[in-house]
Amino acid sequence: FARRLSSKVDVRNEGKGSPFLHNFHKAYPLQPPKVHVRGEDQIYVVDENNNRLLDGLAGLWSVNLGYNQERLVQAAANQMRKLPFYHSFWNQGHSIGYELAAKMKDFIPFPVEKIMFTSGGSDANDSAIKLVWYYNNALGRPNKKKILAREKAYHGVTALAASCSGLASIHKGFGAEGKADLPLGDAIVRLGCPHQYRFAQPGETEDAFAARLAQEVEDRIVAAGGADKVAALIGEPLMGAGGVMAPPRGYWPKVQAVLRKYDVLLISDEVVSGFGRLGPKFGSQAYGVVPDLMTMAKAITSSYVPMGAVAISPKVADGIALGSKDGLLGHGYTFGAHPVAAAVASECLDLYKELKIEENVSARSPELLEGLRGLCKDAGIVGEIRGRGLIVAIELVQDRATRAAFPASEGMGNFMCDAARRHGLIVRAIGDVIAMSPPLVITSDGIREILRMFELALKETQAHAASRGFSPSASTPLFDAQLQL
Repeated sequence: FARRLSSKVDVRNEGKGSPFLHNFHKAYPLQPPKVHVRGEDQIYVVDENNNRLLDGLAGLWSVNLGYNQERLVQAAANQMRKLPFYHSFWNQGHSIGYELAAKMKDFIPFPVEKIMFTSGGSDANDSAIKLVWYYNNALGRPNKKKILAREKAYHGVTALAASCSGLASIHKGFGAEGKADLPLGDAIVRLGCPHQYRFAQPGETEDAFAARLAQEVEDRIVAAGGADKVAALIGEPLMGAGGVMAPPRGYWPKVQAVLRKYDVLLISDEVVSGFGRLGPKFGSQAYGVVPDLMTMAKAITSSYVPMGAVAISPKVADGIALGSKDGLLGHGYTFGAHPVAAAVASECLDLYKELKIEENVSARSPELLEGLRGLCKDAGIVGEIRGRGLIVAIELVQDRATRAAFPASEGMGNFMCDAARRHGLIVRAIGDVIAMSPPLVITSDGIREILRMFELALKETQAHAASRGFSPSASTPLFDAQLQL
């Protein structure tokens, strides 16, 4: 079989006969895949054609400690030799899992009583919501189940996490007859997106926008049945896959005040924002709130192996304990707290401290954000620059004054993404938003390389836009209110 396959079929071909189904792509695309073969010098990957590319996205916002961290490789290898697998069901476990939970509890800057480990971010968010439901049942509140979630949010792709996400692209095609949305009925209460550039009213100040959004949270809670019906709000501190959208200053404290008024829990989705991406250890710190549950994945192992987690506050843990007193908590995963993942995560926590990642992000952030602002301010094709720490995005527009977007058919974001790759830089196009989140171990030299390659890609994109009849003026100032330095 192997001989026949290798002689007749290119297993990486993007047509019928190729067994690999890519994520977030067409089942049978028309172009061959981009194949990467190794990482180099912490911030680079090399493709099969030996092109050396600076990974400006850190995988999927996730390889925070960079490639080639030998200590992580050794941690995995040592654990595989010692105990490659054991589960954590039925009051059983393994030493590295217990050690990691204790270390995580000390690492997290909020009150934490319990940590549940999962396989990744989607199931961490799914688990957090189920735990909220279990908690309310234990307290005798079986109707307190509705979840507040925001437009443009991304919380994963399980049925529950995807339903909480506010992106039509991950709902389309999965719903019941006549519906695009996933079939969760009225369990999800949708909130507006806190992106000032696109959703603030004309002339509305940042503070007024934040206040209006907080009032919307209260209005939606009341309309959904109030404290008796609404259980939790799930939110990313800074929205990632929806377009790297930093909230207006003051937004999160205002929102949490409303949640507390109605006894609604806050689930902070830190899958992207956590482990130093925004500067502090977690995004909730950056925006001044204390979550009741916090989900993590990606950078928990610097993405060397899959793992996710849910940190549970004492208040919620007490309710869960009450519910399982005369029964059990019927939830968990075969690979939750997998020993190899736990060993790598434990080593990551040590490296985050030893490499002073928070300090490095604090130093590198202004170099990247100010550098990009300088490159974009006179480029009329860029309407907004936004971000915080080492996650940033620019939004391409055909008119700065009106903020009019390019026609989707132009594919301007994809053009710039491809141009950046041609110049040696990996970025992500989210429509016409160009996103970056390099490894947090990046140096000043690495930032300079990003800026150099980005400038080349931006100039190439401007020339391409002009050839298509778009030459936006830069007379209107670049919008940078959500460039949170």
